[in-house]
Amino acid sequence: MKTILNVIWLILSGFWLFLGYVLAGLLLCVTIIGIPFGIASFRIGLYALWPFGQTTVERRDAGAPSCVGNVLWLILAGWWLALAHIVTGLALCVTIIGIPFGIANFKMIPISLLPLGREIVPTDRPFAAR
Repeated sequence: MKTILNVIWLILSGFWLFLGYVLAGLLLCVTIIGIPFGIASFRIGLYALWPFGQTTVERRDAGAPSCVGNVLWLILAGWWLALAHIVTGLALCVTIIGIPFGIANFKMIPISLLPLGREIVPTDRPFAAR
């Protein structure tokens, strides 16, 4: 079932969100300081490409640098990517078939705002990363 949902997701919004994350990652990788943020953007872009069957968990060992990094991420790219999830989620919720995909978009907003200190894991192993 998750394969069918991922294919429909890819057609409706996943590919465009993936391109947004790749663009943000490329722009952030221009400077040496932005490379960790670019890598986070690429990681989330892959999650946005195939979200069903995966979830995010908080890393307990992240520490203060990830908090500072999240503030910078929020200013540089997070706000715009979260806005893309909101717009896409609202557009998908217009139809009955699109409501689950719109809800999936809304569930991706927290990781698009504050990605550092989070890890993407399969849904059958959400506590294996800890």
